[in-house]
Amino acid sequence: MSDPQSGVAGISLQRPEIDMDYCLDLLLRLVQIPSPTGYTDNIVRFLCDELRQLSIPFELTRRGAIRADLAGRMSSPDRAVVAHLDTIGGMVTELKDNGRLKLAPVGAWSSRFAEGARVTVFCEKRPLRGTVLPNKASGHTYHHQIDTQPVDWDNVEVRLDEYVTCREDLEWMEIHVGDFVAFDAAPEVTPTGFINSRHLDDKAGVAILMAAAKHAVESGAELPVDCHLLFTLTEEVGSGASSVLHGDVAELVSIDNAPSGRDQNSKEFGVTLAMMDSSGPFDYHLTHKLLEICHQAGIPHQRDVFKYYRCDAAAAIEAGNDLRTALACFGVDASHGYERTHTDSLQSVAELVALYMQSEPVAIRDRHVMGPLAGFTNQPGPATEEP
Repeated sequence: MSDPQSGVAGISLQRPEIDMDYCLDLLLRLVQIPSPTGYTDNIVRFLCDELRQLSIPFELTRRGAIRADLAGRMSSPDRAVVAHLDTIGGMVTELKDNGRLKLAPVGAWSSRFAEGARVTVFCEKRPLRGTVLPNKASGHTYHHQIDTQPVDWDNVEVRLDEYVTCREDLEWMEIHVGDFVAFDAAPEVTPTGFINSRHLDDKAGVAILMAAAKHAVESGAELPVDCHLLFTLTEEVGSGASSVLHGDVAELVSIDNAPSGRDQNSKEFGVTLAMMDSSGPFDYHLTHKLLEICHQAGIPHQRDVFKYYRCDAAAAIEAGNDLRTALACFGVDASHGYERTHTDSLQSVAELVALYMQSEPVAIRDRHVMGPLAGFTNQPGPATEEP
């Protein structure tokens, strides 16, 4: 028997039919649009056009974070589902005497995954193409030194595909310290359903959320409460969903990647529900409702704890919002590196999000910022009585 606080009673728990052709096509279009944190205007405009095509109303913050709205029977307590549009990238920190560019990372990632990447440098005259290389890149020139140089951002540089041989050439081309550098996604989808690409974190999450919203619109499913679709711009540098929530959201589910690997319970298949990340535990009741939806609908899933990870939900809490949070993830191997996921995982998370949108809120009492004990939730433990 389901827990009456779980909020899943009264909805169809059959796995919804997600338009995976739309989801995958949108993902492949998203990853081709450069959007390192701080250089996101173009992808914001692109996604706003997608929302218009689905007839989903939206508004933007000053910097372009998007809040779109799916109306429910009640406006409160409402909920939000969030994914982030920004990705890791780079920024020019030095014009080098050899005509190359020194980089600093935008977001937290290792230079070992930058080596060999094709990039675009967004300078004032026009975008320039180039390749990130180790400072000592040729065995014919440096012999064994190519294997002994340290792995860090001081030991890589951008080789531009331009006639530049010195610092003065770079200055003449109006390249500056502080110019953004975007890394090519190089996506490939295999016949077995694997998706290899940079920036799956979190453009796969964006595609999932849009596919779930498309299902909600086209199926005509009645939502019990208003559901807001949030698309943030600064998750990779920590501030994420700190400014786009407004004050009325009671539940927030973040969609992001589940890094697989040794000592992790995440997989590249199904849904991974995070119980805790580096910022602390997620809300017990909201997380367990998502677990129950997966269980009852037959959506493959597993639980995990992320020790070196934080998401949009952490930024929302740290900004002072009093709301329940949860983290639903698609599996990713080699996150912030040469990433890979599977269409099965994208579909499973989209199914979960679509069903969550149709579920009742965790607690009707959550419509009140402050309220009485009556209607407050219970966790397993010694029984207590309400006054």
